Amino acid sequence: MQYLMLLSSAPDAWDSPDAPQSEDWGVYTEALIEAGIMVSGAGLQGVETATTVRVRGGERLLTDGPFADTKEHLIGFYVIDVPDLDTALAWAAMVPNVRTGSVEVRPVMPDAEAARVDATAAAVAG
Repeated sequence: MQYLMLLSSAPDAWDSPDAPQSEDWGVYTEALIEAGIMVSGAGLQGVETATTVRVRGGERLLTDGPFADTKEHLIGFYVIDVPDLDTALAWAAMVPNVRTGSVEVRPVMPDAEAARVDATAAAVAG
């Protein structure tokens, strides 16, 4: 089953002595790949680059920055394919930013992969 790990961190956490270093991310990502469970993942640019889109009354509304004003910001994600939630949680506990931030783990809807493949095929076809 696939699980999404949403990685969050407070902006001031990067100054902490426990903050992950770039090599920590490389080691962790390589461990996911070697375990054969890595589906995808990416780090995100800072919240100052975000644009939030809403449609209200048929009108598109754009806001600079994230939708929610929170203490922690979304900094990246991993999608892993593991047998169960306990395994996903064990891997989440090893994500480098978990020492200074948080990792939210959610199951990916089973039909999501088929829908993505169908949408990609339709876009390519036409």
